[in-house]
Amino acid sequence: MLRTALTAGGAAVTALWAVQAEASARLDALFATAAHLTGLLAAYGVLVMLFLMARVPAVEHGVGADRLARRHALGGRWVLSLCAAHTLFALCGYAAHTGDDLLSAGIRLLGYPGLAAAALGTALFGAVGVTSARAVRRRVPHETWRAVHLLTYVGAGLAFAHQLAGPDIAGSVLAVWFWSLLHTSVAVLLVWYRLVVPVRQALRHSLRVREVTVEGPDVVSVVMQGIGLDELRAEPGQFLRWRFLRRGLWHTALPFSLSAPVRDDRVRITVKAIGTHTRRVRRLRPGTRVLATGPFGALTAHRRSRRKVLLLAGGVGITPLRALFETLPCAPGDLTLLYRASSAEQLVLRAELEAIAASREAHLHFLLGPSDASFDPSPSSQLRSSRGDPIAPQALRNLVPELAEHDVYLCGPPGMAHAATVALVRAGVPEDRIHAENFTY
Repeated sequence: MLRTALTAGGAAVTALWAVQAEASARLDALFATAAHLTGLLAAYGVLVMLFLMARVPAVEHGVGADRLARRHALGGRWVLSLCAAHTLFALCGYAAHTGDDLLSAGIRLLGYPGLAAAALGTALFGAVGVTSARAVRRRVPHETWRAVHLLTYVGAGLAFAHQLAGPDIAGSVLAVWFWSLLHTSVAVLLVWYRLVVPVRQALRHSLRVREVTVEGPDVVSVVMQGIGLDELRAEPGQFLRWRFLRRGLWHTALPFSLSAPVRDDRVRITVKAIGTHTRRVRRLRPGTRVLATGPFGALTAHRRSRRKVLLLAGGVGITPLRALFETLPCAPGDLTLLYRASSAEQLVLRAELEAIAASREAHLHFLLGPSDASFDPSPSSQLRSSRGDPIAPQALRNLVPELAEHDVYLCGPPGMAHAATVALVRAGVPEDRIHAENFTY
């Protein structure tokens, strides 16, 4: 439904251009027409990108935060391409109209305040795109990337001022009102869900760190306590964005899944130290104030469509699946958890998982070892050492009878999640019954 709505919006923008386009064979008119179309589509694309990242709960729950992030990244490339095309067409059209060369035409265009603002906005979008490129982002500190990314709002504001002065919008009072309404709606959603809601939740729930417990090498659980946490309506499998109000962490909202159901006004996350911010989480002290936004994510019981369920976790991806392992309604024998780790020392929350499996009569298998060794799927041992790929199709079928009849919930590092998805499909599980949300930070 979201895709249909966004496509319909793009069609409406194209129609707005079409009803005002003038048929002409002149070179400058052709360039100008192309500039108008690419400019309108680029402006609409910017609005879509901002909307996708506005953290609207209904959208994130329905689509999934990871899918939204991927669509945001893909859409960003299209927006930058449209901005570049709009700039080039406008420059060529003006040069053809005045007879100037491209450099002289560009200098003259920058003499118009509205066009100068648009050029600055385009440059800001370009900076965001460059720092978001995979090769660059790996080398840029997260704080720097985030600060540059915030320039998107400035660029959108500058572009909006330019659009209102353009002939496609300014030529019609109805178009001005429609375009202004679109921008105002997105701006309200951004302010509400990214500013007002977090502050309101902070005042209402008064979350504070209660304790930090070591769970394994570089892994800790953080238990937080507050007031009326049931009002969050956080479901097992979901995540929230946590902002810990201490030096080095307060300015960044970190996305962590619940590693246990909310109970007694306490909530728990389990975090592996893989970067500067997650390492600082290990040094949190009891009493630290916490701002939480959410919940987000669609990896919940609502996705389930079959009686039998397989939970497949890799590394610290066990955290949302541990909560589901405890709470998913299943008859004895219908629930299976496969937990992939490089060694027994890397297993997180092992004692809890074993206790849940025993109390619920669920199947639990720990799959240990490097992925390039052979694998012994002996059903007599719960703790299996791998001497091959334990998530290869045949290995999965050996471990999970009637695998093709299961719903599968998958969470783990991107490489493992991709390999597991391919293996599950080859083992006969329909892709629409593989439920996954994968994140990197």
